[in-house]
Amino acid sequence: MAGDDMRRDGVSPETDELASTLMGDAFDLLASGEDFEVLLVVQDEAGTVSSYEFEDDDPEACLEGARDRVRELAGALRYAIAYEGAVADEDGSYADALLLEFGERGYRAYSAYSLIGGKGAGDRFTWTDPAPAGELEPLL
Repeated sequence: MAGDDMRRDGVSPETDELASTLMGDAFDLLASGEDFEVLLVVQDEAGTVSSYEFEDDDPEACLEGARDRVRELAGALRYAIAYEGAVADEDGSYADALLLEFGERGYRAYSAYSLIGGKGAGDRFTWTDPAPAGELEPLL
């Protein structure tokens, strides 16, 4: 594994597309009111994308399960993980959000979030453009 000082900054177009597609799929599920704990997509070196859903456990265990799956998959090149959560604003109150983690071998890993509203409201479901949430420990 490359040291953090050897990792590239930024996000490749392929990782951006993978993460954006997962986020769109998660928005669709939220708009329809379908529950999910943690969604994961992984693309391998051949370009094959595999999707996973982690559920039937507490949210933190599902998230750790998704992270472990990324670390375990031979040939994994890039990944994105989406899950519901909340983010604090300047006054300390929390707002519902869709959280996203994504990374690629050789790059730094990042997180982002979109504020959401109207879960299960179909066309009245709302979300904000993704905002950066910071750098994470890379899984690949």
